[in-house]
Amino acid sequence: APPEGNPGGGGIGRGLMGSGIAELIARSGRRVDAIEINQGFLDQGMARVHASLNRAVSRGRLTETARDEMLARIRPCADVAAGVADADLVIEAIPERIELKKTLFAQLDEACRADAILATNTSSLSVTEIAGGTRDPARVAGLHFFNPAPVMKLVEVISTVLTSPDTAE
Repeated sequence: APPEGNPGGGGIGRGLMGSGIAELIARSGRRVDAIEINQGFLDQGMARVHASLNRAVSRGRLTETARDEMLARIRPCADVAAGVADADLVIEAIPERIELKKTLFAQLDEACRADAILATNTSSLSVTEIAGGTRDPARVAGLHFFNPAPVMKLVEVISTVLTSPDTAE
C-alpha cells in the first residue's frame, strides 16, 4: 500500500524513460498511473517494466512476491485526465518537442488537483517555457531522471524563477 497521505502519482509517456520512472515509483511503494494515449506504446512500455522486474527476479535481486506487488501498483491508463485526477505528482516524459509539452501541461493544469506538482523530465528544453503555459507556474518544476531510472540513484531537481519553494522542496 502507498505510504499514508501519499496516494501516488501519474507518469505520462511510456518510452524508455517513462517506463523506468513508473517502475521506480512502484519500487518506492507508491502507486502510479502509467499514462500513454497510444495503446501500442502503452503496451510496449508495460512490457519493458515487466521485463525489467523479471530480470531482477531472475538475478535474485527481487522476489516474485515483491515483483507482483510492484506490478500491482502500476495502473496502465490511456486517458490523461483520468490518470492524473488524484495524483500528488505528475511526471511528464514525452518526446522533446516544446509544443507537445506546452499542450500537455495546459491539459494537466485543467485536469489535476490545484495542489498537484507538475514535473517535466526534459533534459534540453526550457522548464520555464513549459511552465509558462499553465495558470499556476509555481507548481511546475523539472525532475530530470537519468537512465536507467530504476537503477540510477540520481535525479536533478530543476526550479525556475516561477517555481515556488514548496514545489522545489
